[in-house]
Amino acid sequence: MEPANHIQRYGRKAIGAVEVLGLFVIAIATVIAAAQEVGLMVDAGRVSLGDLLLLFIYLEVVAMVGLYLESGQLPVRLPLYIGMVALARYLILDMKAMNEWRMLAVSASVLLLALAVLVVRYGHVRFPYDGREIEAGPSDAHKPPPSASTGQR
Repeated sequence: MEPANHIQRYGRKAIGAVEVLGLFVIAIATVIAAAQEVGLMVDAGRVSLGDLLLLFIYLEVVAMVGLYLESGQLPVRLPLYIGMVALARYLILDMKAMNEWRMLAVSASVLLLALAVLVVRYGHVRFPYDGREIEAGPSDAHKPPPSASTGQR
């Protein structure tokens, strides 16, 4: 086997290991942040809508990490959903301190993200693809495409 092939193979393995390590760090940090938030809710003796939305954001981040670990692919829509929930939380928590233009800007941002989700979804339905070219993660670039005989996508 050529030395260049060894270097490529070990390089891919090293990049894959760094990806997995980074994802575990993100997952652990997210779980710790969620636990701290639950602790603050217990100490306060109450749960607000802002607290629930923040926990939902943490849950979405953990789901995104799990999906990436399972499939090696990161759908574009999950970060868009996280952004919409984060902006909604910001709007709910700081509405009294915002002027009309800022509220309008944040609301328009949520609308733009929702439209982006619709465009991405429409693109997936109208122009289907096998997912390798656009959504494959760096560690999947060397994997063969799914077998057409198994019906996997």
